Amino acid sequence: MANRILAADLAFFSTLAGAGSLGAAARELGITTPAVSKHLALMEARLGLSLVNRTTRRMSLTPEGEAYLERARRILAEIDDMEQLLGSAKAMPRGRLRVNATLGFGRSHVAPLISRFARRHPQVELQLQLSVNPPPFSEDAFDVCIRFGAPPDARVIARRLAANRRLLCAAPAYLARQGTPKVPADLARHQCIGIRQGEEAYGVWRLSSGRGKQTHTEAVKTRGNLSTNDGEIAVNWALDGHGILMRAEWDIARYLKSGRLVQVLPQYYTPDADIYAVFPQRHQLAARVRAFVDFVAQAFDQTAAAQA
Repeated sequence: MANRILAADLAFFSTLAGAGSLGAAARELGITTPAVSKHLALMEARLGLSLVNRTTRRMSLTPEGEAYLERARRILAEIDDMEQLLGSAKAMPRGRLRVNATLGFGRSHVAPLISRFARRHPQVELQLQLSVNPPPFSEDAFDVCIRFGAPPDARVIARRLAANRRLLCAAPAYLARQGTPKVPADLARHQCIGIRQGEEAYGVWRLSSGRGKQTHTEAVKTRGNLSTNDGEIAVNWALDGHGILMRAEWDIARYLKSGRLVQVLPQYYTPDADIYAVFPQRHQLAARVRAFVDFVAQAFDQTAAAQA
């Protein structure tokens, strides 16, 4: 059948899927709900497939709809990238920019930067999604991911935005009650606040002494009565004096500076958690991606300088 897929269908379906309902899509597109329903019906008739499961209260994509959406968004992004690549090197950032970050760091550090970036670049449509764990690199759901640690995947570009260390810390009140650990093995006798995130072994803390060939690393199995998958909650528990926490310096620097938290075992090194912007290679020339990553890198430099 001729014209089974029309170019206009791609953007329409991407908007429909993102809106979550026919009514919400109608409001976003500036048309009526019956018009959205008719457009969808015509698409499905041309394809001979059902793309959406409709109920009275909500809609969901069929497996065919999911496949259509993934490819449609990829094509739309490639068209946008090509337009910017063929345009001026100083092209104004525009188009949709989908950003992913972890819950606590995204809420505290990335969301405020997106607010500032949006004021500077009103032609960019920004979408921020926070998640406990970074999305797999095989998915094409985001243009830029802000994450801790360099990815081991050569298919993506990882730009280091800021240095970041994981530190052990506790409230002075907790250390006054339970004593201060002197060596890593002492942690096994303390209440340690657990964070269930990522793919690292839960409850195992790795501490190193020495550098280079003289490095010696100990893996300590910790225990404790409190654990969570939300870093901000874990920090609040540490502030309340519930135990020792391993957390990224960016999340606790202000509390260390004020004295509400105290670093534990500072003579030992814990795994780095440098902050990276990760994006597909095909996005490296997109003005919106370049502008956003440069903006975030500059903001992080300023924050690091202020914390020093």
